[in-house]
Amino acid sequence: MTQDGARGRRGPLRVVVALDSFKGSVSSAEACAAAREGVLAVSPEADVAVVPVADGGEGTLAALEPYGSRGSTPSIDLLGRSTLAPYVVLGDTVAVESAHTVGLPLLGEPTPERARTAHSFGLGLHLRGAARLTESHRALVGLGGTGVTDGGVGMLLALGAHVWTESGEPLWPDGRPHGTNPLLLHPTRVTLPQLECTPVGLADVASPLLGPRGAARMFGPQKGADAALVDELESAMEVWAQALSDAGAEVAGTPGAGAAGGLGAAVLAIGGSLAPGLETLLRETDSEQRFASADLVLTGEGALDSQTSEGKVPAAVAKVAHRLASGAGTRTSVVAIAGRVDADADALALMGLHDALPLHDPPLPLPDALDRDVTLAAISRAAARAVSAHLAAG
Repeated sequence: MTQDGARGRRGPLRVVVALDSFKGSVSSAEACAAAREGVLAVSPEADVAVVPVADGGEGTLAALEPYGSRGSTPSIDLLGRSTLAPYVVLGDTVAVESAHTVGLPLLGEPTPERARTAHSFGLGLHLRGAARLTESHRALVGLGGTGVTDGGVGMLLALGAHVWTESGEPLWPDGRPHGTNPLLLHPTRVTLPQLECTPVGLADVASPLLGPRGAARMFGPQKGADAALVDELESAMEVWAQALSDAGAEVAGTPGAGAAGGLGAAVLAIGGSLAPGLETLLRETDSEQRFASADLVLTGEGALDSQTSEGKVPAAVAKVAHRLASGAGTRTSVVAIAGRVDADADALALMGLHDALPLHDPPLPLPDALDRDVTLAAISRAAARAVSAHLAAG
């Protein structure tokens, strides 16, 4: 046995590596592998547990696939283009990932014109097809990283809802999307579908449907909405929230209802529930116990900023790590690695993070920062720095 230098306990340093993907550069699995190399470069005897993670967005199926079986079903994306959408089956549960049908990268360049076009009909087809093909009774629906702000109107229509506009006309009566964001058609009445498969929306975002932290105002701009369109979306979302309430679904104020452009509200409206994405994935894969005895947890993603505290992977990992370590009577340090760190020490502490290390200081030009090999090498170096600092702190 060796002295690990941390808190005077004998034995190898115990590290959990749980990094999210660095969007546009490396996957969660690749980032974790690079961080593991950095840990072992400094502490060769360290006990390193690698946990690929996701917050319900891109990478959710990749994290689940080693524990289940993969299939696919025909669907369309948020702009109406045909696609083959994957799913993963775990027992009587099927998992789908909204990023495959309505993900932000599928939008291309986010513009007001595309924000007026994008819809979630394809996610409804994706969920319906996966549930029917697998005869599953429960569906995990990853809700992160979407490029839509339609309140889930499109998804509900694909699942069999009937929706009417303020003029009394049925919305998309032929059962096909008409190339526009259906929320902007001002749906005022809805008959909700009955599903045999109970959906569980995976979302680490706790935003309500409406207001300054809601689907339109907080997240609409990153999906292409300018100030005028944000106001229009918010107004239409208020009408849609009332339509859901009139249909017996008083969901607008529920934390997470505003996730994924309002898809959280749609999941709740059809009798589903919302659950923290990361914690749910850890339970489904029986990975939680790895955090209980960790001396050091390394997490991270592309950027640490104000949205991280809204339930993004680093904050969610820190929450899980501290909860499990406290239950086991151990002390754990949580350090984040990020392409960009826009948070001071107080903000990091509120997220449960002891430190945050930027990949590049000073920042690199964007093309260089997105280079896969450059990113992996930087993650490895940052992990090595984190371990060295941890051991030096004793």
